[in-house]
Amino acid sequence: MRSRVGLGAAVAACALTVAACGGGSSGGGSSGGGESTSVKGAKVIDAKSLDNPPKGTIKYCQGKDTTGIAHELIKDFNAKFGSQGYKATLTEFPASADQQRAQFIQRQQAKSDDCDVFSSDVVWTAEFASQKWLYDLTPYIKAQGDKYIQAPLETVHYGGKYWGVPETSDAAFIFYKGGKAPSTWQQVYSEAKNNGGIVYQGAPYEGLTCDFLEIAYAAGGKVLSDDGTKSEFNSPENVKALQFMVDGIKGGSAPKAVTTYMEPETDQSWASGKYGFMRNWTYAYAVGNDKGSKVAGKFKVAPLPSFEGGGKAGILGGHNSVISAYTKNPGLALKFSDFFASDAFQQKAILKFSQAAVIPSVYKDPSVQKAIPYADQLLQALSQAKARPVSPVYPQISQAIYKNVNDALAGRATPQAAVKKADQQISQALSTF
Repeated sequence: MRSRVGLGAAVAACALTVAACGGGSSGGGSSGGGESTSVKGAKVIDAKSLDNPPKGTIKYCQGKDTTGIAHELIKDFNAKFGSQGYKATLTEFPASADQQRAQFIQRQQAKSDDCDVFSSDVVWTAEFASQKWLYDLTPYIKAQGDKYIQAPLETVHYGGKYWGVPETSDAAFIFYKGGKAPSTWQQVYSEAKNNGGIVYQGAPYEGLTCDFLEIAYAAGGKVLSDDGTKSEFNSPENVKALQFMVDGIKGGSAPKAVTTYMEPETDQSWASGKYGFMRNWTYAYAVGNDKGSKVAGKFKVAPLPSFEGGGKAGILGGHNSVISAYTKNPGLALKFSDFFASDAFQQKAILKFSQAAVIPSVYKDPSVQKAIPYADQLLQALSQAKARPVSPVYPQISQAIYKNVNDALAGRATPQAAVKKADQQISQALSTF
């Protein structure tokens, strides 16, 4: 899902691409990546095909271009390569992530070349790859070496292969007023209790899956087995993480109302000045500094903290360029995808459109350091993140998590019962594929 968000006060009018929410952990749990899952018979890209592909036009498809970056991308690509006989066009799908996914699936099922390159949400990789709708880009990715931040690269990794080129990314921050950044989640909740509380996204939707997994992964929890075929959700670590969140509401560290909060309600609560802490995506930096916000200029941000006895974690968002198996010019499609991920365009993406770059070198550029007040913290947050569970049935997995976690937060189920029920529903979803 693409939504209008900003990366900093200096670029508050711009927008950052997010994928409903983002993923990972630098210590503790694993999302489960389906490593032993094989996709046999998929078309494999020739890494050298981008150097001199057949002349022609490729069609790039994405959701509604609310930021303007897609039009800029097309313009810049055509300006650079038009004289060589290469051109790209843009097709915009509806803003809804579900509608974007449906539009792409419809075309792939019809074996259409309407979308040579598609801007895919990070959680769709496994589903599309397992259907053999995408080119296997492993040769290209391996030729790139260490160009990318590792975490965003993992969002195109499935079955031991790479199925896309990272476009943009996103991760969450802890927002806090003054003082020193808390080093653990326990410290966040302890200090929040005496400083107005912490607000986050606790409503039953994708955002809560992200919020929960950030703490669960840090506590050492998992969702799936390493091969992605079995649920490992019913674990002491996940129960501990959920009990921690439940106790936070019961003990007054977080308001009961968070069980109904999505991003807009979280933003409004934070801007009221009532709360001392907030968990939210990077876009909220600009929102918090908007005119009329009572916290403007009064807060700082930090990457998500560790969980006592565990590690640090973050959930990754973003989009990737995936190449349709039905394109008639895979080399030109790869050339376009490679251009999006180039140093020059990635720098423009973050400076002009406030979209988090997937290349670490961009964050060290003096112009980026000057324009983005928290460039170093953003790079750290992205680097310590991982993808959400990589599975063809991810939507069902996420629903099992957020519905049952919300039941526990709202007091309708114990953490133990909620985790057990979610585990059963995840297992059922996995059995259908």
